[in-house]
Amino acid sequence: MVKITVDGKVLEVDENNNLLEEVLSHGEDLPYFCWHPSMGSVGSCRQCAVIEYADDEDTRGRLNMACMTSPRDGARYSIEKAAQFRAQAIESIMINHPHDCPVCEEGGECHLQDMTVMSGHNYRRYDGKKKTHTNQYLGPFIGHEMNRCITCYRCVRYYKDYAGGTDFGPQASHDNTYFGRWQEGPLESEFSGNLAEVCPTGVFTDKPFSKHYVRKWDLQTAPSICASCSVGCNTNPGERYGTLRRVVNRFNDEVNGYFICDRGRFGTGYVNSDERIIVSMTRDSRDDNPVLASPEEARTSLHSMMGAIGIGSPRASLEANFALRELVGPDNFYAGVSSAELGMYKQILDIYRTKPVKVARIKDIEASDAVVILGEDVTNTAARLALAMRQSVKNEGRKMARDMKFPDWHDAAIRQLAMDCKSPLFILSPYATRLDDVAAQVHIASAEESAKIGYAIATAIDGNAPGVTGLSKESQALVKTIAEALKGAEQPLIVSGTGSMSPALINAAANIATALSDGEKKANLALVVPEANSLGLAMLMEESDRALEQAFACEETHAIVLENDLYRRAPSADVDAFINKMEGLAVLDSMKHKTGEAANLVLASGTFAETSGTFVNYETRAQHFYSVFKPVDSIQSSVKWLSDKPLAEVTADCAKEIEGCAAIVGLTPGADFTVAGMRVPRQQHRYSGRTAMRADVDVHEPKQEQDEDGIMSYSMEGVPATRDSTVFNTAWSGGWNSNQSVFKFQSHTGGPLKQAGHGICLIENIASEKTYNEFEKAESAKGDYQVFPLYHLFGSDELTAKTPAIQEKATSGYIALNEADVAKLGLQASDGVAVENNGSVPYIVRSSIQPGTVGVSVGLEGLNFRNLPGAVSLQKAEGWTSPGSWNAANIIISDKSVAAEGETA
Repeated sequence: MVKITVDGKVLEVDENNNLLEEVLSHGEDLPYFCWHPSMGSVGSCRQCAVIEYADDEDTRGRLNMACMTSPRDGARYSIEKAAQFRAQAIESIMINHPHDCPVCEEGGECHLQDMTVMSGHNYRRYDGKKKTHTNQYLGPFIGHEMNRCITCYRCVRYYKDYAGGTDFGPQASHDNTYFGRWQEGPLESEFSGNLAEVCPTGVFTDKPFSKHYVRKWDLQTAPSICASCSVGCNTNPGERYGTLRRVVNRFNDEVNGYFICDRGRFGTGYVNSDERIIVSMTRDSRDDNPVLASPEEARTSLHSMMGAIGIGSPRASLEANFALRELVGPDNFYAGVSSAELGMYKQILDIYRTKPVKVARIKDIEASDAVVILGEDVTNTAARLALAMRQSVKNEGRKMARDMKFPDWHDAAIRQLAMDCKSPLFILSPYATRLDDVAAQVHIASAEESAKIGYAIATAIDGNAPGVTGLSKESQALVKTIAEALKGAEQPLIVSGTGSMSPALINAAANIATALSDGEKKANLALVVPEANSLGLAMLMEESDRALEQAFACEETHAIVLENDLYRRAPSADVDAFINKMEGLAVLDSMKHKTGEAANLVLASGTFAETSGTFVNYETRAQHFYSVFKPVDSIQSSVKWLSDKPLAEVTADCAKEIEGCAAIVGLTPGADFTVAGMRVPRQQHRYSGRTAMRADVDVHEPKQEQDEDGIMSYSMEGVPATRDSTVFNTAWSGGWNSNQSVFKFQSHTGGPLKQAGHGICLIENIASEKTYNEFEKAESAKGDYQVFPLYHLFGSDELTAKTPAIQEKATSGYIALNEADVAKLGLQASDGVAVENNGSVPYIVRSSIQPGTVGVSVGLEGLNFRNLPGAVSLQKAEGWTSPGSWNAANIIISDKSVAAEGETA
């Protein structure tokens, strides 16, 4: 630490950070555009100019850009004395900027507005003709208004340099610069939506939000957790007039930082879908037409189902699953996933508890300097982790920079120095993935072969680890290369998960991480699971192995299914047989689906946006999400349907009854939490129009809705975050109306939040003894083509697939074949393929996959992966026509560097 003086104030700062970062961390206001805490400095916008004095006798000083300046011990700086330069710089920036603030979507949340006011520029002298541009169509997620651009280059630095996108960039130069694609078309990056938050103006906008736009300060918001995968990204959904309007990132330095994926941002439109279940329905038999049931009638019918079994769900909250178990009894509660999946979830929990490994957070992944991925298509199963891995490969460049005495924040210099030098990333997968462009080596192999290689890597690192036989010379060379890279790394990372449906791969990953661990120094391990509460469900099932197979075999004739479409979980024939023997079937869910269509009783349940509860992510990090708005009276949370207790009591019961969950009572500050007698408001103090919102019904303002489940108010009255941010909702601070204001709530700029929680990891790994798993060869499935799953970020998830914007990026079910197998089957480009146990589907050619294997899409319409055995027979479909939802153009199978090697769709 060093001491500097800024306009007469003595500040103690970290000399390893740049001056801008330190000035902001001390609460000072200094304008900036191009700098971002996650992307470092390039010094292009000239807005953070300060005067730096050479010594105590220097009265004139010189201009420096704070983002490009390392603080010197004893140095003097002035923000005030550079004010005129900053005002002139922003006047130049604003010459071509349109006068459209009153109608601009960024208005009221615009960093450009804030910085213009802060700089003192308040009058436009230029009255000449402005330069204008033609906007591009960039797909269903992002709107484009190029005329608002101030050429700060943030968009390119994020999209290309940070997120690894290849289809977007700057064109031309100077004041003719245009930011877009080489031709119109959907942005290919899975993280394109972050452009709307990264851009300091309104060039890139949230297109789904634009379709039902309201001013940002009129959104009612609450802290929430993304429900679309197991990462558990923190989000801030916004509602107005009873409809969910948008989702933005909510900063959590341990989980998602400043960014989320496009499925998490744009995949929540199902909350407003016409396929919502908005009223409860009942009928005596499945042959009868359903009739409406009041909430009281529906609840009475549900609780009168004596002796019923309960089927839980990995997408339902911990409290909802627990409430169902309490209602039916532990002996009658079943997990709602297959035995194989439940076994893998519990296997992961056991590894986290008993192996000497460190469960990797996002920050750990970004800091890793050697990574091995075993069989997991991370971009499509846990996208935010893939973005973190793209940062990890840059650590070699950062190491080179430190050796050259370059500061870590000097992004431009580090990229120039590193060029193509990367930290090693090794991928073992049955097909090419979206991370292949940054990988040191990609090895295409089956799950079993990849597992054997993983076991061999562990043995190469630690001779006490069990070995395997039968590896080819190529695989042995790969083992040696990977083992040496991992042993030479300071922070190695091993990634695997349930995506390949292979317990052996998970054990192999655990063996490698165990072999690398040395005393207190433990290797990073990240094991991905498919859904928001998969591990929460597994913790609830610690004492039970009851899964769907056992539920289907039970003798009971009544069942309650919680937020689960069984047809997505098991073979259709098995589900049909189970439903047909049921005399009474109750389904609690928010969306219509095939299981609900067969039910005697359907109860309208709230989505994540209308309910509160707890999810447990892939790390076993428990996080609480709050309801954003109150639904219509006919919709209730699953907990309320199932239990007479308030949510806080159900959470407390979970903490007592579920092993390892005692800490979840600390996720919120308690049901009675207030500051100065006030609750935490969901609405901003700038919220407008409240008295007129229901004027078409009654001119009198109604009493504000009450939240029985939480500590927040459905109101603008309450304690502002600037006073107490224990429950951190929307970032706002005086003079900082945009999302950049989050630094006001951080312990230091870019660091953890001062007050708000980060969630609580329920398993604290204290294991030190090295124990290894023996390799167990899986029984080979008999058939012509060995099946492996293909996941899609857009379409594989059950709920987000019902969102219109996601549907534009998705396609129908299909299979992927090698060219040799296409020729063997005699297929032409327009043909379909008849798949055993399923019917006919389209196909694509993927040269990266091995002959004799077939990739089968998971979760896409028209193909049920659960119907297929481990190996299938295929043949050319006769008289086949492609479904209307088939769109091969939406299958982005790899980056261009890999596509050039023969990967085609």
